[in-house]
Order: sequence, then C-alpha cells, then structure tokens
Amino acid sequence: MCGIVAAVADRNIVSVLLEGLRKLEYRGYDSAGLALINASGLQRLRAVGRVAELAAQVEETGAAGNTGIAHTRWATHGVPSERNAHPHISGGLAVVHNGIIENHEALRALLSADGYAFTSDTDTEVIAHLIARELKTEGDFFAAVRASIAQLQGAYAIAVLREADPSRVIVAREGSPLLLGLTDDGNYAASDASALLQVTRRIVYLENGDCAELMRGSYRITRVDGTPVERVETESQLSADAVELGKYRHYMQKEIFEQPVALSNTLEMLGAARSIQPGLFGANTEEVLNNVRQVLIIACGTSYHAGLVARYWLEAIAGIPCNVEVASEYRYRESVPDPQTLVVTLSQSGETADTLAALHHAKSLGMKHTLCICNVPESSLVRENALRFITRAGPEIGVASTKAFTTQLAALYLMTLIFAKLRGRLSEQVEAAELQALRHLPIAVAKVLELEPQIRAWSGHFAMKQNALFLGRGRHYPIALEGALKLKEITYIHAEAYPAGELKHGPLALVDKDMPVIAVAPNDVLLEKLKSNLQEVRARGGELYVFADADSEMLASDGVHVMLLPEHYGQLSALLHVVPLQLLAYHVALVRGTDVDKPRNLAKSVTVE
Repeated sequence: MCGIVAAVADRNIVSVLLEGLRKLEYRGYDSAGLALINASGLQRLRAVGRVAELAAQVEETGAAGNTGIAHTRWATHGVPSERNAHPHISGGLAVVHNGIIENHEALRALLSADGYAFTSDTDTEVIAHLIARELKTEGDFFAAVRASIAQLQGAYAIAVLREADPSRVIVAREGSPLLLGLTDDGNYAASDASALLQVTRRIVYLENGDCAELMRGSYRITRVDGTPVERVETESQLSADAVELGKYRHYMQKEIFEQPVALSNTLEMLGAARSIQPGLFGANTEEVLNNVRQVLIIACGTSYHAGLVARYWLEAIAGIPCNVEVASEYRYRESVPDPQTLVVTLSQSGETADTLAALHHAKSLGMKHTLCICNVPESSLVRENALRFITRAGPEIGVASTKAFTTQLAALYLMTLIFAKLRGRLSEQVEAAELQALRHLPIAVAKVLELEPQIRAWSGHFAMKQNALFLGRGRHYPIALEGALKLKEITYIHAEAYPAGELKHGPLALVDKDMPVIAVAPNDVLLEKLKSNLQEVRARGGELYVFADADSEMLASDGVHVMLLPEHYGQLSALLHVVPLQLLAYHVALVRGTDVDKPRNLAKSVTVE
C-alpha cells in the first residue's frame, strides 16, 4: 500500500519525484525515499514519516539528478523505519516495490546462501539482490530484471535504476498498478496518473506481465520472456484536482459512481496474488491475529453499520466471536475487558472524536491489540494503531458516506478471510474462489449502478412521504440500517430499519398506505422467511419497494415494486445491495430539493463529542 514515481529526463527530476509522492499520499504510507544517479554516482535518501521529511533532506543535501526513482512505503514486512524504507540497494542498483512477494522467505534463504547480506526486514530487498545476482551472468540490465521477476510469486510493481546505466530506468508490474508518462524531454512511471499530471497527460497503462525500459528519448515494452509488445498511448482525463465535480451534479452522486474504482484501488494488492497475505494489514498482523480470541469493532454512524456486517462475516466464516460497539457508548459503560481481544476501529476521516476516545479507553483497559481501517493515511486514528488498512476511496466530500462504506466492507471482508485462513477455516480451493470474487467485485458494483434510471423513476413515489421503513435479514439488516440512514441524512424523511422478523413485535403497527416499506431481499437462506414478512406488510396496506436478486423469483404486483439486481453475490452481496439504497436516497433528495452534499446540522468529520 504505497506509491512509486520514476523518471529519466533531460532535466533535474527531483521536484517531479517529490511532487509525485505528494499526489500519492492518499494511498497511505509510513516512510518515503528516493534514489538518484548524478555526477556523484548513486545517491539514496530515506525518511520515516511524511514526504515533507524527505523533502527536507533533499533541500539539505542539494540532491539532484536526471534519473531517479521514489517511493512511499506502507509497512507489511518489517516495522516502519529508515532501514526498511525504500529504495533498497545491491551492487550499484536501487529498487522500489509495491506489493507483496509471497516467496520472499525462500528467496532470502537462497540469496543468503550465495553470500548476499540483508540489511532490512522487507520482502523487497530480495528483488535488489536477485537482480544483482542475475547481472553477474546476464550482463544486460533489462534482461537481468526480467530474469529476476520471473522468479517472484505475488503482486508487484517495481522500478529499478543502476549506477552503471545512468540513462535508463526499468519498470515492471504484476498485479500492482503501474503506468508510463511520456514527454518530449523524458519518460516517467508512476502508480497513479495523478502523480504525473504535473508533467504530462500522455499515459501508457502497463498490463500484468509487462516490463518496460525507459530512456530519455524512447521506451520499449516487453513481456517477462522478452517478447516485444505495444500498449496504446492515451490522454489522461484525470483532473489534477480530485475534488472537481466533473460531469456530476453533486459530490454524493460522483462518489456513488466512483465505487467500482475505489474498490479496485482498495483491493489492488489482490490483482495477481495466489493467496491472501496477513501483511496487508501490517508487518505483525499474523502474530497479533494468532494471539487474539475475539474481535471488538468500534465505530460511529455509517462505519458502525459496516462493523455490524463484519460481525456476521467474522463469526460465520472465521469462527471468531465478535462484538460491535457504538463508540460514543462504549467508553461510558462498564465492560469486561479481555487482553486477547483485537480492537478494530473504523473511520472515514480518522479524526472521529468518539472513535478516538473509545480506542484510548480500550487501550487503558489493557487491550493492546488494535487495528484501524481508515480512508485518510495521515489521520490521528492511523497514527495510533500499529496495524492499519487504508481504504483507497480517495477524497470523499459528500457528508453522506458512500464509497468509504463499501471500501470499509471490502477491507473487513479481507480481514475476515485472513482470520479464517490463520484459524484453518479457509481451504486453498475456497481461498482461490474468494480471491476471484473480490477481484470481480468492482465489475459487479458497476453493473448495479446501471439501475440508476429505474431508481430515479421510483424516487418520485417518496417525494411527499414523511416516514419510511427499511427491512432486512441476517447480514442485510445492517444494510437496511444504512439505507435508512442515507434517506434521513439527505432527504429529512424519518426512516427506521428493522430486522424483518421483528415486524410483528411492534413496527407493524406503523404500517399503512402512507408508509413505504423498502426491503433488501437477496436470494439467500432467509429469502423465504423474508417473503412471509413482506406479506404481512401487504396485508396491512403497506406499499413495498423490494431490491431482489435476478434469480430470486420475486414478482411485482399491485403495491409491490420489485427491482432485480444483476447477480447474487453470496457473502459479498451486502456491497451490491447497499448501492441502490444510496441511489434511492440521492434521487429522492433531488426531488425534494434538499442540499444533498451539505445536509442541515451535519458535518463530514465529527471531531467533537
């Protein structure tokens, strides 16, 4: 979970490298570094903390060069420290790397036996030594890099430079994104186009298995085996300012439609992985998770709903007990602490006062194992947790959270699978299927977004209503809660959500012709029971709006409106079913003429109690 910028040009490229790293800060990192080739040879600078710390070193040393690579690191193997920061060097070359090398331990043993000394705890250093070893027999820089990466298992994007080849940078990708930026006076590479908009919009996207040799006046791309390939040059349409509305009327609408990309970015490390690695959550994740016996999730608002979904996953898939607490309540009640608890905090901003205070309270009770899932890498919450996962949703401006919620769910599901794997509940076959489902998730969400015209047509039915009832069962009950929250946040319609089985225990008294009832109805083991609950609503004159799966055989009739989602998605269906509820709230708000992005009385980040 980090960023790469590389350059070879007819100019001093240090400022380009630093600005590129700043543009990638949203991706999350704990250290930064760069390597340059100049008149003095190979120069490396590294710093723990912010890019600003690295920039201060550059200013102090007067570092300059026409060829360079730069990196922001998020610790997965080895704690955050200067010795573990990239670039890593070996035999006059330097390498930066995004991803996780799954066979690094075997490679480390092999290289150590050959006399290579390791100075870091990272998986990346094996890449530097591998290339140095291949150069002894291969001779050609580009060929040596290709021969080295052919030995790697896992996900990676790398950039390599060599003191003996001062006018070349070699890059390669498998699973982790990397693209080229082309100019008349040099060529560049980066993890994200936003890092290169300062110098060019001419972009070439590398594909998995591509290797590229960058020179000042040219470049070439081959496959790992050396077969030449051509990739299409495109002009990036990405705005230099990520908070521009573009074609959308509101930030909320924009952020709803950004969810496929946000999910893809959040799960990018799974691109070519053959297994799920605990290190995605931090260097010591496996050790911590093996020493906990229950999970406590603490959050507020939308994040709390994400935690409620995760409880179903953690107990059903991983077989580990899980409690979910509203942060503002948890620290004011007497609870029974267990030092073998993993305390998981969720927050979009990482500055939610109640969540931070609840974390401090949990630590004061002796619960030292903590992990946070957050969208802002430089936030207080991230800094206070040893284990952390950055949801790469990008800037979320709308007060009503959308893409932050779905990316939190993706991260929580990934955490669940890691728990299951460590507890012996995830076979290789099931792990492969889960990886494929996660990889396909952005596409599945994109298909749901195509329902917007139908949802817009429904929105007029709600315009004059003052109340609404949301129903769901199992892991979709929290999705009903989230749908009700979205509706009340931006339309000011009073909305409540209940487990559908609770209807006859009170809420059914509210149902009449003026009370629209929205049901989340995936085709799972509870569908038939849910259908019975919905019949109770129709018998009392209630009007139903049902979001069902295509294979659920739910039929529209008088007073029953049915919208079919494209596919059933098993345990992950919660991520699909929340999307139409987001769109429904948005379009009802448009009809009612409320301030969608800035609803009354609410703020994006709640930094006070």
